[in-house]
Amino acid sequence: MSFKFKVFPLFILTLFSTISHIQAQNPEVMPGAWRTELYFDYLKGKKIAVVANPTSTIGSTHLVDSMLASGIQIQKVFGPEHGFRGNAANGEDVHDEKDPKTGLPVISLYGPRRKPSVQDLSGLQIVVFDLQDVGVRFYTHLTTLHFMMQRCAELNIEVLVLDRPNPNGYYVDGPTLDTNFRSDVGQHPIPLVHGMTLGELAGMINGKGWLGAGKTCNLRIIKIKNWDHNTAYVLPIAPSPNLASQDAIIAYPTMGLFEGIDISVGRGTPHPFECFGAPWLKAGSYVFVPKHIPGKTINPPYLNDTCRGFFIKDFAHNYLQDYRKLYIEWLELLVNQHADPAKMFNPFFDKLSGGTQLRQQLLIGMTADAIRNSWQPELEKFIQQRQGYMLYAWDRNAGILR
Repeated sequence: MSFKFKVFPLFILTLFSTISHIQAQNPEVMPGAWRTELYFDYLKGKKIAVVANPTSTIGSTHLVDSMLASGIQIQKVFGPEHGFRGNAANGEDVHDEKDPKTGLPVISLYGPRRKPSVQDLSGLQIVVFDLQDVGVRFYTHLTTLHFMMQRCAELNIEVLVLDRPNPNGYYVDGPTLDTNFRSDVGQHPIPLVHGMTLGELAGMINGKGWLGAGKTCNLRIIKIKNWDHNTAYVLPIAPSPNLASQDAIIAYPTMGLFEGIDISVGRGTPHPFECFGAPWLKAGSYVFVPKHIPGKTINPPYLNDTCRGFFIKDFAHNYLQDYRKLYIEWLELLVNQHADPAKMFNPFFDKLSGGTQLRQQLLIGMTADAIRNSWQPELEKFIQQRQGYMLYAWDRNAGILR
């Protein structure tokens, strides 16, 4: 599209639902895990642990299965949010267990502790980290990486990151984290959409001293082959139960913020992060009713209530991925529609956005363009700071290849 619309998307969403095209996946892209010739021999004979979930595959075979079949001595597995096998709902504590398939002990990093204990890592030489990220600061895999690197730095254990493409890695946008708001959904002073892979971020965490106490991690990264930040990449496996489509992943940088306001993002429906609405919202014509979905959604907002709003799947597919910005216009719309906008936000919103600034800007009626302009100095600073840690080319003026 050749225009940037400045109005709320009441008719635009309908317009874009009539347009369709398919983003092509580059079949030659090889995530780091697939490049076994670069690390399998190195791991043999060493005592290792693996941080993994269902996205941790080599082709169609799970990384852990491939390693075990090759004689690599896996001592234990660490599971992130949603668990090693990906069967825990959003935000649900995950408990330690024994994996029924392999018999390996699985230690949860999304239960009573987020940082592994000294005992958890006792006797290990290397921790292999392989999780598919989606390029948003509040997606918790980055926090899992941070705490694993921090503990391994303290114990002088090597971390081997098997890097994977970032499906939102072609742009940088959003507010930068105020470090007074560090939490499980944000540890580092980086923009909400950082445009980096976890491998690149691991290098930046080390280089910027973000592990604290003057520590750095013994870090090794297996790079992605045939990919850069302007290469389209369709994730072959959903990175979490409620990010079940590429369109949801594209919308997630903006829609994830909605988890901090009085709105439903479609959790408990067949279209999580592909729609939004609430019983109080008058705009929009899409109607849905959130339900319990075991393994995906427990007690979603507005459980069993009829919500009105927007189905944004086609809009994400046909507009947002080329827009290369957070779609703040939706937040403007919601503030204008709510009977008491200040009560629309819950404390989680400030954690997700990285501070109080965005909430305050919305409440005083700043336009989306004015809000975006306020981010620019910090975004430019970050783009300069990250240059020495980028492993793959990025052209801010290039379009996404389809």
